[in-house]
Amino acid sequence: MLIVTDDFTLREWKERDAESLASIANNRKIANNLRDGFPHPYSIEDAKQYISSVRMEDADSKQIAIEIDGRVAGSMGAFFKENIYRKNAETGYFLAEEYRGRGIMPKAVRCMTQYLFENYDIIRVYAQPFSRNTASRRVLEKAGFRCEAILKNNVIKNNVVQDSCIYAILKDEL
Repeated sequence: MLIVTDDFTLREWKERDAESLASIANNRKIANNLRDGFPHPYSIEDAKQYISSVRMEDADSKQIAIEIDGRVAGSMGAFFKENIYRKNAETGYFLAEEYRGRGIMPKAVRCMTQYLFENYDIIRVYAQPFSRNTASRRVLEKAGFRCEAILKNNVIKNNVVQDSCIYAILKDEL
């Protein structure tokens, strides 16, 4: 996979990306808005392990690097569902702080979503940001997703029970 725009490149992870990934991912603000499987602190070993795992063929997910000006600036993934949900993919992402507020992430989410619809047998892409994460919610709205629900007391992050949201876009809406 390779998507090149004027603002960013979406591409496969490379082993040489580990140092850059560790540098941007070792950020409490990023970790606080992701699931508990994302460690903090985020070490070079965490980055190497992550990149190694996503470089293996895995039909259950598609995980890519976001590159800006020749360096890793973030990550995005799609996780394909099974059974009765098999036409769905869940997406998640993060972007280094220095690149936020430039409109990059909504464009990247839209590019990734279009890629998913064109290359996989799915009809729906969704995301589940924490309801307090207004920046991520705005990214999804700008990318064409709509809020389907706010799930009360649905998640526990840092030992705090909080709400989450479900945002989605359908193939025929893109």
